[in-house]
Amino acid sequence: MNALLVDDSRLARTELRHLLQAFPDITIVGEARHAAEARTQLAQLQPDLLFLDIHMPGETGFELLASLDAAPQVIFTTAYDEYALRAFEVNALDYLLKPISEARLATALEKARTQLLTPAITTPAAPTEEPAPTPLSAQDQVFVKDGERCWFVRLSDIKLFEINGSYTQIYFEQHRPLIPRTLQHLEARLDPKVFFRANRQQIINLKWIDSIEPWFSNTLKIKLREGPEVEVSRKQSVLFRELLSL
Repeated sequence: MNALLVDDSRLARTELRHLLQAFPDITIVGEARHAAEARTQLAQLQPDLLFLDIHMPGETGFELLASLDAAPQVIFTTAYDEYALRAFEVNALDYLLKPISEARLATALEKARTQLLTPAITTPAAPTEEPAPTPLSAQDQVFVKDGERCWFVRLSDIKLFEINGSYTQIYFEQHRPLIPRTLQHLEARLDPKVFFRANRQQIINLKWIDSIEPWFSNTLKIKLREGPEVEVSRKQSVLFRELLSL
C-alpha cells in the first residue's frame, strides 16, 4: 500500500515514518505539511492510504477531505480525542491518538488491508450532506466519549442501546455513557445478524440474551446477561420469531 503522510509537525511525520518501517507492505510515497500541499500530492501520487492530521495551518484535515472529488482510505492522526465521532462520520478507517503506539497502528493497517480488497478510492460526502452510514461488524471497535471520559469498545461487548432523552445510552461492562446519536442512525450501521431493534426505545445484542419468556398480548420479554430486561414490541416480537425460529 502506498501512503501519504500529512502533518504540519516534522517530528510527528518522522515518528510515524519510523513506526511504519515495521510494516514492509507500506510504502511512504510522500509527505505534506498542510492541506494545499497534500491536495497537490494526492493528485500526483494517487496513494492508497492517507495518514491525516486534523489541526494544521490554513485548512483542517476535515476541510481538505470535503474539498476533494475522491479520496483514498483515511487514518486520522491527532493529539485531540474530541473529533473521533466526526472522523468516523466521514468514513475514516481509524482514529489514532498521538503518541501513536505500534499496536494501534497495526490494527489500523489491518483495516486498511481489508478495505483495499475493494476499490481504494471513495467519494467523500459533501460537507452540507448527511454522510452515508458505514456498516460495522460486531468485532469492530468504536470510539465513545461522554464528558471527560473516553472508551474504545468492541461492538460485541455492547449489550444494549437505549434512548435516553435526546441521546442514546450504551450498556457495556459497568459503563453507561451517552452519545448524541439516534437509534435509527445506529441501526443503519449495526450488523442485523447481531443487533435487533426490540422496540422504539432499545436495540439489543442477541449474543447477550440470557432468557426469553412470553409476555402480554403475544409479545416477548428478554433478559440480558448481567443486564436489564427488555420488552419486545408486538410487531418486533413477530419479526423476532420469524428471524430466529427454525
